[in-house]
Amino acid sequence: MELNDSNLQSLANYLQQTLSPEISVRKPAEKFLESIEVTQNFPLLLLHLVGKEDLPLNIRLSGAVAFKNFVKRNWGVDSEEGQDRIHSSDREAVKNLIVDLMLRSPESIQRQLSDAVSQIGRHDFPDKWPGLITQMVEKFNSGDFYVINGVLRTAHSLFKRYRHEFKSQKLWTEIKYVLDSFAKPFTDLFVATMNLTTVHANNVELLKVLYSSLTIICKVFYSLNFQDLPEFFEDNMQTWMSNFHTLLNTDIKELRTEEDEEVGPLEMLKSQVCDNVSLYAQKYDEDFQPFLPQMVTDVWNLLVTTGPQPKYDVLVSNALQFLVSVAERPYYSKLFEDPTVLSSICEKVIIPNVEFGTSDEELFGDNPEEYLRRDLQGSDVGTRRRSACDLVRALSNHFEAQMMSVFGNYVQMLQLSK
Repeated sequence: MELNDSNLQSLANYLQQTLSPEISVRKPAEKFLESIEVTQNFPLLLLHLVGKEDLPLNIRLSGAVAFKNFVKRNWGVDSEEGQDRIHSSDREAVKNLIVDLMLRSPESIQRQLSDAVSQIGRHDFPDKWPGLITQMVEKFNSGDFYVINGVLRTAHSLFKRYRHEFKSQKLWTEIKYVLDSFAKPFTDLFVATMNLTTVHANNVELLKVLYSSLTIICKVFYSLNFQDLPEFFEDNMQTWMSNFHTLLNTDIKELRTEEDEEVGPLEMLKSQVCDNVSLYAQKYDEDFQPFLPQMVTDVWNLLVTTGPQPKYDVLVSNALQFLVSVAERPYYSKLFEDPTVLSSICEKVIIPNVEFGTSDEELFGDNPEEYLRRDLQGSDVGTRRRSACDLVRALSNHFEAQMMSVFGNYVQMLQLSK
């Protein structure tokens, strides 16, 4: 299949037909495209079509989706049959083209191609695609956050499997390869982006982009630190934690959403920061120890100043889980042993987050079976109530008598107030 205008036009026509509501038009076009997908140059034709700015966006997007699905179906070689359905020259050409194409494409297309890059990376990175990290890191210096966010989304999609992969020498080797090339420019990008939030403090639209970038950066940080504490991040913990402290205390009213259900960019960012510090408290408590008191204070202030609206649910749940991570460790029990502290936790954090709220009332009215299922089966993991209960359980392991006294007094107060 030649790479020429005639074949590109023909491919565009078939992709247009796959968008037809008429099944008699759509199905034959889908079957035809599937029948030719293993033909040499087919993936390159799709990528060239996706990059043609003179074509309608819906056709280009359809081509990007078709390419992503092609990669999912064919990029991995069947280990039993040992048959490669993609020509070797196509494989190399795709890897040479796709990153730059992804980063200059509209966001809807960029997301599809980012998924495709991640799929290819699962099979080829790093052994068969050693230049991928270099290609991505080079874009950090572009200053274009549309491009940078595309790189970050790809990095997040590529590295998040480190969160659930079994430990192995192959995995350690890959992570070390990534860290050697990626960790420093990634940290530099984080610091530069934090500085830009100060420089452009009065530009609300740009702040939305910058805080979105910081959210993805924090997700990538979580993935890179999940398996073990990398030496680079250990050496630069002060840089990361001081900026996490800043982010947890940042409040920009222009970035708050008006709807009770709509999560804003700052809430998403703070929620991920809570996940990050929870990871360090759980797995690297000895190294994290110098930063822990400040983080406990930051998270405490966050909890007592955050409202009951559903848009804050994930943030509050993650913040509570950080306190759970701390409270579970005997070494940190002295932070909570003061009866005044326990009473304050009960009154200001635990009770408000186990109360029957407006969203609970609405769910009970609209779908009582679902409400009961959540509580009875424990499927509300990750909610405010479940996280608050986890905190009670963690504190009770060390301060059972005090917790019984505190909650007993509170129950008596509630009874007297009726």
